[in-house]
Amino acid sequence: MSVVKSTLSDEDLGIVGNALQGALVDLVDLSLVAKQVHWNVIGPRFRSVHLQLDEVVASGRQHADTVAERAAAIGVSPDGRAVTVAETSGIGEVKDGWIKDGDVVRAMVDALGAVIGRMRERITATADPDPVSQDILIGLTADLEKHRWMFQAEAQ
Repeated sequence: MSVVKSTLSDEDLGIVGNALQGALVDLVDLSLVAKQVHWNVIGPRFRSVHLQLDEVVASGRQHADTVAERAAAIGVSPDGRAVTVAETSGIGEVKDGWIKDGDVVRAMVDALGAVIGRMRERITATADPDPVSQDILIGLTADLEKHRWMFQAEAQ
């Protein structure tokens, strides 16, 4: 049941709804992964990596809210529940316990790369059915690519 009637056709709504839901899950998980390693990073670059992770968390949360609100606006109920995120995220697990700063940087490059790859697929999928949602995905992907670039530079 949809409370909000979309202006998109049912077919287009299905495509866009799936893209937005996938983006929401990946963004929620990215913010959780970044916060987890933020709490557990150790090493000589602790402070710079720790602060950089906070930036990723803030971006992930902001973009997740934008994506969820876009989904709701077109009549798709967003699902950011823990069980949904755990079952459908495209980000691999991070190890528990203390994590050396270099390992954290590599983990974030990998996590961001996984999310960016999936976002680019969603950008392509939403091009025709909903350029408005596509625009949101393009903007947040640019932001994620900036974060990945900064972590890659940190890894050198």
